[in-house]
Amino acid sequence: MTRYARQIRLSGFGATGQAKLAAARVLVVGAGGLGATLLPALVGAGVGYLRLADPDTVEESNLHRQTLFRMSDLGRPKAEAAAVALAGLNPDCEVSPLVGRLDPVTARAEIAAVDLVIDAADSFAVTYALSDLCHAAGTSLISASVLARQGYVGGFCGGAPSLRAVFPDLPGRLGSCAVDGVMGPVVATLGALQAQMVLAVLLGQKPSPLGQMLSLDLADWRLGAFRFDGAPEPETALPEILAPAQITRDDLVIDLRAQQQPEPRPQHAGQRVVFVCTTGLRAWRAAQAVIADGYRSVAIIGDGA
Repeated sequence: MTRYARQIRLSGFGATGQAKLAAARVLVVGAGGLGATLLPALVGAGVGYLRLADPDTVEESNLHRQTLFRMSDLGRPKAEAAAVALAGLNPDCEVSPLVGRLDPVTARAEIAAVDLVIDAADSFAVTYALSDLCHAAGTSLISASVLARQGYVGGFCGGAPSLRAVFPDLPGRLGSCAVDGVMGPVVATLGALQAQMVLAVLLGQKPSPLGQMLSLDLADWRLGAFRFDGAPEPETALPEILAPAQITRDDLVIDLRAQQQPEPRPQHAGQRVVFVCTTGLRAWRAAQAVIADGYRSVAIIGDGA
């Protein structure tokens, strides 16, 4: 136990807590900036099994915040490069890389095999899909998001309200790191907070970080926090987040990537309308307009999400 001597001395931790971490199974979606900090923290703490999913490769423009990687990793799949780096940190922990994009179909089986899910992706469609699936399965979800010099981290599901209860709609504009930029230390700070929340849930610490939101704005040097334990779930989780494989022949598919964007004309009241775009944002907006008109069978697909 020499490796973990400093943490097992903590009040309420001990050998029992260390055994909980060793037995824990965690799904991490995203091996980018957030993952660069939270993954070493979890492996260093002795979390026994990490399933790490990421579809992308290491790029030089990411290295300022994705400090888990080296120049020699350029072009390698992030999940595989991260697994190698983490194995060198703590061979007690198993890191299983999945080079691919999780969608609402593939994520269901992955969630069923773990105790907790970490959303460290950079796609709102992935985030909402994970929240929907975790809420249905009763699995805890620790989700974080970062842009420019600000971001948040929160504990959802697993007995706490879902992401939809706190964020029932999206802002008018969603930025991206590629367009709006991002500061590495801000990402690292939120990744560390995310890791601490994960460890607290796995150890069963009280008060629980589930139902807790932390926000960070280092442009104005502000920190914020609030609990949302009593946030009501929406009556219906609309729009539904789908994978392309879930489209059926009876669906009315509106592809917003095309130049011509036809208006939805369902053939009958129960026909599902599925909006498709690259990021999911335009699809979400179109779906919300249909929902506002009273239509209740609506879904979206973010083809690049």
